[in-house]
Amino acid sequence: MNADDRDETYRDFDDAVNMTPAVLEKWLDSEDSTAVGQKTAGGESTGHASGRRIVGLLRTKKADLADADLALMRKVVGYVHRHLAQRPSGDVTETPWRYSLMNWATTRCANAFARS
Repeated sequence: MNADDRDETYRDFDDAVNMTPAVLEKWLDSEDSTAVGQKTAGGESTGHASGRRIVGLLRTKKADLADADLALMRKVVGYVHRHLAQRPSGDVTETPWRYSLMNWATTRCANAFARS
């Protein structure tokens, strides 16, 4: 991946993700976090597993990001944009839709758990 593509991916990820690693880890430890998402064989949901990987991305220096990291960052950005476009009507404060977004490290739909 060339430098321009890396920079664009990094910027897009930074725009989509607005939780700090510590706040995301705390959220991922919650019952609400583990209760939502698509699970395979009764295990961890895709979003929850991605959240754990996002913690690592947030703690990685930009210069140290591998191509696989950047691919995951693009996946996160795509998920966040698609999920936001499917926002249900009404109050989403305590909904699986919002909790799923939070597993992917964004609180774009609410201010709780936002990056300070």
